[in-house]
Amino acid sequence: MAEEVLIVIDLQNDFCPGGALAVAGGDEIVPLVNDLIRRTDHVILTQDWHPAGHSSFASSHPGKQAFETIEMPYGPQTLWPDHCIQGSLGSDFHSGLAWTKAELVIRKGFRTAIDSYSAFFENDHTTPTGLGGYLKERGIDTITLVGLATDFCVAFSALDAVKQGFKTTVRLDACRGIDLNGSVEAMLKRMREAGVTLEDHSAD
Repeated sequence: MAEEVLIVIDLQNDFCPGGALAVAGGDEIVPLVNDLIRRTDHVILTQDWHPAGHSSFASSHPGKQAFETIEMPYGPQTLWPDHCIQGSLGSDFHSGLAWTKAELVIRKGFRTAIDSYSAFFENDHTTPTGLGGYLKERGIDTITLVGLATDFCVAFSALDAVKQGFKTTVRLDACRGIDLNGSVEAMLKRMREAGVTLEDHSAD
């Protein structure tokens, strides 16, 4: 039997309304995500986990504003408001999330000098988180991704999952996007072209 896993991406307070980097409607997906968790045997969560003064924060670059792009040694990097600082209330999972069933929590973005969108690799696309090896060792070959945000951490996780050989689906009705300069449409296109299955059950 092919083993399947549900990966819930960054469903944390700072990405929900009222948080430091709020995704519009980010909290609306919680009941649906909880329903998917209940119906899935294997669940993994990712947690954005930045040290204070992280290099992806606009506040670390004098004169720069949030959502500007700068060049880092590993390529272009969007600058963000300070968010998901280790141990802060903002870094906690949304209080409504039924997270206790998670078999693994992958923390990302904890290296000060590099940001990390994907559940599988840092933003240099070469430093692995270990998730790919963990899933393969457990015989899991099919992944469904949900969470925040569609056009950043969900999309980059999906693209890397396909590259790693996993059969990958994104449930768009259980995601919400930031949409910087059309980034949602651009990333949906990239995911489709890479072979990610995009499903939306919101009309069901």
